[in-house]
Amino acid sequence: MKEIHFKIRTEDEFIQLIQLLKASNAAESGGMAQILVTQGMVKRNGETELRKRAKIKRGERIETQGFVIITE
Repeated sequence: MKEIHFKIRTEDEFIQLIQLLKASNAAESGGMAQILVTQGMVKRNGETELRKRAKIKRGERIETQGFVIITE
């Protein structure tokens, strides 16, 4: 798995899940990010996350299709 450390901007408290997938290049587009989430292919801290706009905060671990994203 490819591990990505993604830094959330200091002025932001969180990033929406589909935005994170696209910004970290784990998904090629916003549409692809939505498909990954709605098909249950994204795990948040070890549990399947089905909310496209889930608020991902610092210290969380997101897994999808060979990627592990750790937010900072």
